[in-house]
Amino acid sequence: MDEPTTTAALPPVRHWPALDLFGTEFDPVLAELMREGPITRIKLPNGEGWAWLVTRYDDVRAVTNDPRFSRKLVVENDVTRLAPHFIPVDGAVGFEDPPDHTRLRRAVAPAFTTRGVERLRERSRELLEELVDEVLADGPPADFTERLLGPFPLAVVCELMGVPPIDRPRMHEWTNLILSSAHGVERSQRAKEDMCSYFADLLSQPRDGDDEESVVGLLGAAVANGEITASEAVGLALLIQIGGEAVTNNCGNMLFLLLTHPEHLARLRAEPEVRPRAIDELLRYIPHRSAVGLSRIAVEDVTVAGVRIRAGEPVYVSYLAANRDPDVFPSPETLDFDRSPNPHVAFGYGPHFCVGAMLARMESELLVDAFLDRFPGLRFAVPVEEVPFRRGALIRGPKSLPVAW
Repeated sequence: MDEPTTTAALPPVRHWPALDLFGTEFDPVLAELMREGPITRIKLPNGEGWAWLVTRYDDVRAVTNDPRFSRKLVVENDVTRLAPHFIPVDGAVGFEDPPDHTRLRRAVAPAFTTRGVERLRERSRELLEELVDEVLADGPPADFTERLLGPFPLAVVCELMGVPPIDRPRMHEWTNLILSSAHGVERSQRAKEDMCSYFADLLSQPRDGDDEESVVGLLGAAVANGEITASEAVGLALLIQIGGEAVTNNCGNMLFLLLTHPEHLARLRAEPEVRPRAIDELLRYIPHRSAVGLSRIAVEDVTVAGVRIRAGEPVYVSYLAANRDPDVFPSPETLDFDRSPNPHVAFGYGPHFCVGAMLARMESELLVDAFLDRFPGLRFAVPVEEVPFRRGALIRGPKSLPVAW
């Protein structure tokens, strides 16, 4: 990555506002930054100062896999950011660097292996079929966000975590408050504290032998063995619980995209063998979030795309931009179910690659199969421009999806 450094003047700092975009529209500010790139400077609505933004696919992967860029240092600095609230908890693995990052992920790794995810597949299928049966029994129209896209990922992640069904509505409410800026910093912080208190209490309770494979069971064992602290276990539980519900928005975007591309939807019905490739292309294409995610801070001077990043300067990478890099994805604005290879970075890259990637993909496969196979004639129940999307949310997605069939 240490290519020759240019001596050109620093690029201007571009203000990147929090945009509430409709549908799967690509962020126009990000598109402009990509054209100005491959490395630019940005200022987001909250925090202090400016940060570098890296958008080219190869540069994104290089930065995310380079130990000279630290997540942990971000906790000590008020970096410019999208969210008004920024209060990492102990054990927030997203803000750790190796070796602590490796130690924390190891504690829950068995739940996210192929075996761990496949152990959940049949139970997940049963949960989804029950929800679909209820929707079909009630008949159209239906809000798929309320009836399927919300309840299903919540049920799956709670099964994975070991959270009892009676507590799932609270988990859903807390997660929405934590991930949204629309309700203010205080409500987001209170929701985070409430969820932490809940997991602290759950982890303190005796576990039976049948629960040892759940995330809470694994965390409890790791605490008992001295591998992680109790507060780190709570932080990990919080992060995994929140991350599990990202499937709601991602699959909502997928369904919106299919319903606005009826020829693609028809093909997936007629050619089920195309669906695995289609899932990858949908993951590449959909807007997973607003603006950018978590930053890193350079621990020494590093050259990226010919630009010298100084020690102490914050850097963001855009996975959304990397997934539209024309040097890697020909005709990147085209939704192409025959795209191969498709090395998208929808789940990140490097040490911070999403620990729940296989689980999220499994849920996406089950939901897409249900949409295609159990709802013939699926269509919007309102004009497409009336489909509401979340406002003030860190993760983009439809607030509701009114459909008929």
